[in-house]
Amino acid sequence: MQQLRVCELFAGVGGFRLGLENTGVYKVVWSNQWEPSTKTQHASLVYEAKFGAENHTNVNIEEVATSTIPNHDILVGGFPCQDYSVATTLKNSKGLIGKKGVLWWSIHRILSEKKVPPKYLFLENVDRLLKSPSSQRGRDFAVMLRSLNDLGYAVEWRVINAADYGMPQRRRRVFFLGYHKSTSLYKNLKNSKEWLLNNGTLASAFPVQSTSQKTDSFVLEEDLVSISNSFNVDKTLSPFLNSGVCVDGKVSTLKTSPSYEGSRVVLSDVLENGTAEEHLYISETELPKWHYLKGAKKEIRKTKAGFEYKYSEGSMVFPDALDQPSRTIITGEGGKSPSRFKHVVPTKKGLRRLSPLELERLNMFPDNHTKLEGISDTKRAFFMGNALVVGVVERIGAVLLQKIIEVEK
Repeated sequence: MQQLRVCELFAGVGGFRLGLENTGVYKVVWSNQWEPSTKTQHASLVYEAKFGAENHTNVNIEEVATSTIPNHDILVGGFPCQDYSVATTLKNSKGLIGKKGVLWWSIHRILSEKKVPPKYLFLENVDRLLKSPSSQRGRDFAVMLRSLNDLGYAVEWRVINAADYGMPQRRRRVFFLGYHKSTSLYKNLKNSKEWLLNNGTLASAFPVQSTSQKTDSFVLEEDLVSISNSFNVDKTLSPFLNSGVCVDGKVSTLKTSPSYEGSRVVLSDVLENGTAEEHLYISETELPKWHYLKGAKKEIRKTKAGFEYKYSEGSMVFPDALDQPSRTIITGEGGKSPSRFKHVVPTKKGLRRLSPLELERLNMFPDNHTKLEGISDTKRAFFMGNALVVGVVERIGAVLLQKIIEVEK
């Protein structure tokens, strides 16, 4: 089989590329990474250092002409969770405009303008996408599903926690795959429950079992503006459960739970035993602050305006348990200042923070993938807080390839 050509958007330091190219069949033919509001494009520098500058662009994707993007078989990317509301244009009542800077609409523009649209989509986002915004639970995802439907794509999605399938980090993300109506796989999604539980790409990559016999189904309105204005207004819960498909505007969604009995990687497995740098260790004078931030609290606090309020929060495990997968890495993981959310591990030498290399291992990146002259440890930690778990992408990519081969026989 020929290599599948990949267009990688919002590339970061290349997590999607690593996962897909690890299979040996996907080839990135064009990539884009742009970080707004920063002069030095650190992530793009790392990307180019690892993969080369050929066919990589470091400009605002909103300013990239679709005609300059080569044809590709699959478009991939992990895009920000933003406000996806739409409105009619003044000049054309049939036209739609999204808010400036909302990067989903750059994906939409590329798909709508390509004369030969990609056959497949592979996208990732934080799982709150399924229930945002709070005033219209699920509206943003409904806008995306309807707009993809209008562009000829059926979609399947699943919220996946990497640790549920033996990977070293508890990181929940929603992954969704799009299948263009020109593909043989498109029609397979119409048997929604079988696809979600047994035969689908995501079900084959990450097996599940149903927690309910019932599949919730509903039809999305055809008008995107109506969805934007009135979808699920003032409802408490989103209608989108953690697994689902959308075909021909009909949504079928189901609550599932992981089904996995294989080996598991835990936090102790990724540690640099005996080789951590000195600055990672926590001094005795710093420990009280760490204990306070990690501990339970019930106290009176005061706003800048002088208003007093009661504040409470539960305690966190401190130090982190070595016999379990790690907690989710956040972008503020780097730096030596005490924090409630940074990881701290016990060692023979004392308590310490995680190194950039260990954070890379938690996301299943190659060791020192982000190590580059001029890139600080704090910035490397930031990269990993923004990254995805490479192993999840690799497994989904491998199964998608199998599905494509099966239907092409």
